[in-house]
Amino acid sequence: MTGADLDELDAASLAAPAELKGVRIHQGLLPPAAQAALLDDIRAVVRAAPLVRPVTPGGRAMSVRMTAAGAFGWITDRAGYRYERRHPSGVPWPPIPARVRAIWEAVAGPARAPECCLVNWYADGARMGLHQDRDEGDFGCPVVSISLGDDALFRVGGTERRAPTRSIWLRSGDVAVMGGAARLAWHGVDRTRFASSSLLPDGGRINLTLRVVTPPDGGAA
Repeated sequence: MTGADLDELDAASLAAPAELKGVRIHQGLLPPAAQAALLDDIRAVVRAAPLVRPVTPGGRAMSVRMTAAGAFGWITDRAGYRYERRHPSGVPWPPIPARVRAIWEAVAGPARAPECCLVNWYADGARMGLHQDRDEGDFGCPVVSISLGDDALFRVGGTERRAPTRSIWLRSGDVAVMGGAARLAWHGVDRTRFASSSLLPDGGRINLTLRVVTPPDGGAA
């Protein structure tokens, strides 16, 4: 990271994250000016690769809308859950913005760069059920989640589906890191507090999820 990038992050949050069942949560890592700049970057991503309403393999429409940036995008449809190199419209995914990559390097290190930045848009009433991120080829790399906009009630369990869960409200500018023993923890978003943030004039939440997709040897995901 450059000195300018480091200046955009809250030093105290970077040095002393909170922890929830092994998930590191850097509360307030992105100050308001950094959030606004990142939002501009994500708007450019959405212009290049518009949001879509995904459908599960069972045919159920998800409540969030999605797009992605990077070498891969995660998609779901009747054919299953998977990573693809192109948007459902056929266009390539746009590059991951430099600011997003800088946040990854600050909290996850430079050993491997993220290959997918999944963009989830939560309108009022949207949620994300408990799930594991296990479609990737390198569980040694963490999953990094960046929150922008409305507060979200984030639930974390264990690596077994029936393990007890705990919850925390994620706010705009928070960054969560799921690595180590928490890499395969079940997690989800129960609900949002609509219009709790002034970042998005009409309310809503954007979540950026950064993942390394391919195995350590560089093979196919």
